[in-house]
Amino acid sequence: RDYCVIKMPRWDLHKFQRVSHALGSSMKSVGEVMSIGRSFEEAIQKAVRMVAPGSSGIEGLDMTDEEVKTELNGMLSKPTDKRLYAVQTAFERGYTVDQVHNLSKIDRWFLSKLRKISGLKKECIERGLSSNGVDSLTKANFITLKQAGFADVQLANYMKTTESIVRRRRLQMQVKPVVKQIDTLAAEFPAQTNYLYMTYHGTTDDVEADKDGVIVLGCGAYCIGSSVEFDWSAVSCIRQVRAVGNRAIVINYNPETVSTDYDESDRLYFEELSLERILDVFEHETANGVIVSVGGQVAQNVALPLKQNGVRILGTDPDDIDRAEDRHKFSAMLDSIGVDQPPWQEVNGLDDALKFAEEVKYPVLVRPSFVLSGAGMNVASNPTQMTAFLKEAGAASSNIVVSKFITNAQEIEFDGVGLDGKVLNYAISEHIENAGVHSGDATLVLPAQKLYQETTRRVKIIGRAVCKALNITGPFNMQLMARGNELKVIECNLRASRTFPFISKTMNCNFITLATKAMLGLNPKPYNISLDLDYVAVKAPMFSFTRLRGADPTLGVEMSSTGEVACFGNNLQEAFLAAIEATGFKLPPVDGSILVSIAKSDSVVEGQDARHEFLPYMKQMVELGLTLYGTPGTAEYYQKHGIDVTPLAKPRATSFAVEGEAPVSADAMDEDRPKLSDDESEEITAPTIEKALEVIRSGKIHMVINVPEGSNKEGAVSNGYMIRRTTVDFGISLLTNIKVAKLFVESFSKKHAIGAGGLNMPVQTIQEFYEVDKLI
Repeated sequence: RDYCVIKMPRWDLHKFQRVSHALGSSMKSVGEVMSIGRSFEEAIQKAVRMVAPGSSGIEGLDMTDEEVKTELNGMLSKPTDKRLYAVQTAFERGYTVDQVHNLSKIDRWFLSKLRKISGLKKECIERGLSSNGVDSLTKANFITLKQAGFADVQLANYMKTTESIVRRRRLQMQVKPVVKQIDTLAAEFPAQTNYLYMTYHGTTDDVEADKDGVIVLGCGAYCIGSSVEFDWSAVSCIRQVRAVGNRAIVINYNPETVSTDYDESDRLYFEELSLERILDVFEHETANGVIVSVGGQVAQNVALPLKQNGVRILGTDPDDIDRAEDRHKFSAMLDSIGVDQPPWQEVNGLDDALKFAEEVKYPVLVRPSFVLSGAGMNVASNPTQMTAFLKEAGAASSNIVVSKFITNAQEIEFDGVGLDGKVLNYAISEHIENAGVHSGDATLVLPAQKLYQETTRRVKIIGRAVCKALNITGPFNMQLMARGNELKVIECNLRASRTFPFISKTMNCNFITLATKAMLGLNPKPYNISLDLDYVAVKAPMFSFTRLRGADPTLGVEMSSTGEVACFGNNLQEAFLAAIEATGFKLPPVDGSILVSIAKSDSVVEGQDARHEFLPYMKQMVELGLTLYGTPGTAEYYQKHGIDVTPLAKPRATSFAVEGEAPVSADAMDEDRPKLSDDESEEITAPTIEKALEVIRSGKIHMVINVPEGSNKEGAVSNGYMIRRTTVDFGISLLTNIKVAKLFVESFSKKHAIGAGGLNMPVQTIQEFYEVDKLI
């Protein structure tokens, strides 16, 4: 038989509030995977594990009997990102192929294959309940299950044992996958392609084992938090491995990447980045070692299990990686070297969390695990929010960590390459936004323009101390926050970060090439570089809110951007304007109109008022000749300070519909929504000229600045949400962060200044910037 290839999309809709999960003609996926097997069952199970690395295979949803009765048929009939799992739920609950077909209209051939998987799962669970468990599986049983795509960890879950025990039993039975090569010549001639995969449908390998290779783990599916920047790192690493005479063996399953081009490596496995499959490849290739630190968090997660299975990890020791990723161990390490961190505590229930929050004072950050890379974070500003967020976090993890959220702090990134605990090269960049916006959504500036000299000096001292304490060899990224010269470490990732391509291209030296030499034990010399560049680079995030119908286009501690751009300039303002324009942001005409709506306080603590902070910039916009509109509270505030702002009533819609949901009535909004601040309230006391939404839809507004209250996560439809959503839906430029809005006004004013103070903004190649810096 021939091979079967499945391309499956990756959705991250769960990261967005109020987004519609309905699938249609508008693309919503952020990435895709490509799985290869010799049966549909084998390929589909691989694909599910690739799309969701934490998954063991295709499983039904965790639904109660009542939910199955009232919701399952609707889930089968409507295409959403969860329908495949709803189909599996139906089969596990006894639905027939015809019943599922009549509801979903999915072809019966596919449904029969999925039903077979559910039947095999049922048999495994029954075996798991027996006294013999996994020992009752014969060689024939193993072959049947593996040909249907079941992973060792999946079987372990069903049979109440461990993955290692299942693997040991399988190998005792001599059940191993074989390596197959994709035949691109239809058997007319001997195939020489480098596309390899593993399958249990076969008895011989298409390629012979070789020796002395280096395995490089790729990035997996593009998703929010891990995208092409990690493929850049992987490709840079692969090329350096080959440049020094080593064979490069790549494991990756993302067809969109350069690392999966057939001529980038000596051997390319389109395979899972799971412990089971990496061990299979490692044993077949008898490789010298594995590089885990250039493929993002998916690759990094298997470092310690690989070491525990006897695999040599090149670069930083997995035990040291674990010390950086486990919050308890990382915190103890920071304390041992005298480096400060925000106060935190792992809590055992609501009472503990409320007590800790009272001690450190709100706001606090709630996260669902003590692992630093954990997602699902929220900022709680009061006990009510804490109760709600803790319930949400508890559903995702039994380990809940609450830490002090530092307001009005600047976030700093330290990217470096270490060798045996010594920093070879580093770069220090700063965020435009205050700490609290995920680093992947932040606007980065390199070299840092607004850091105190003393702050920069202390960042370097901390970077060297952490590198030494963790004995780092290879790439690492550390995030810090600063208030004045007071510094606290947020986290440290002992792998390439999403900023490595940015810093490498800004500084004209490849940090991953240097890191690879270090991991290969070549004792490299550091680059001769300086952070005192004669130009500035700005990295700006790209968002897909126009495609994600209903999503609230705001920034917070959970990442939501789907890409990024970077631009150079002769100064910060020039680089910033170029960067935001590269994202598709449309600058308003100098005589255009801007709607401003700023919540009463950008921070509920310490009385930092965002409206007051933005006051001089409102004056600048008036001086430029821009026409300003404002929602009632915002307009009233600035009118009191002598600024001409036309007040508009905030929307009080009779209903506001989100695709795939029933319209929300105004009465329901009044009843359900918590009152946040004066500018988020339904109460309208200022004179009404036009409703804000009508003005946005009319085309009179060229840009909207809407800054919500900074530490709240809105659950219901609010005024601010309707303004932001309508702005995005009508293709109007939107700013939601006060720091970015300030820099925009500063840059826009400088662009239109007359005389020597204005921005020239000539078109220059990156080589021209490099050459100018060399001359100076």
